[in-house]
Amino acid sequence: MRICVYGAASPTIDPEYIKLTEIMGEELAKRGHSLVFGGGASGLMGAAARGVRKGGGSILGVIPKFFDDENIEAIYTECNEMLTPDTMRERKQLMEDNADAFIITPGGIGTYEEFFEILTLKQLCRHNKPIAIYNIMNYYDGLNEVIQQAMQKNFIRENCNSLFITTDNLDELFAYIEAPVDNTLTVKQLKDG
Repeated sequence: MRICVYGAASPTIDPEYIKLTEIMGEELAKRGHSLVFGGGASGLMGAAARGVRKGGGSILGVIPKFFDDENIEAIYTECNEMLTPDTMRERKQLMEDNADAFIITPGGIGTYEEFFEILTLKQLCRHNKPIAIYNIMNYYDGLNEVIQQAMQKNFIRENCNSLFITTDNLDELFAYIEAPVDNTLTVKQLKDG
């Protein structure tokens, strides 16, 4: 299975996030999966790639050309394959198209945007790939509270809870990703409008 991992590029975050993401990447590879990721060498992107490399897995990086041209962030150089689209929009599309499942590790604006885009697409039945939030050190507790509040106020249907999981347990995370996919919900069941 090709698993897309989204996460922070920041090199200044708590080292515990990096350590636990490297362990997750190594486990991903040991389970026979390959990595699709944003191509960065620092932060949790780099941690996931280093873990997958340590576990013997294959890595596809996707990073826009302007990241290198404008020296935006360090690029992970040990990918088996690197795609270099022109735009961020193309980058996200390539990552989505090349993934069978998604893991969201802690991250900033870009990670939140990637999560909400793939969640929206799943809600609209444009894909039915597993989405798992890896909630290291309770990072995403606030996000889950926001989503639950939106459900309570009828901005999001409760069925949205069935579209992803949030866990800090790697066994639970991979069990969810590797389980057979349920195809029973329709757009009308998932979305008002």
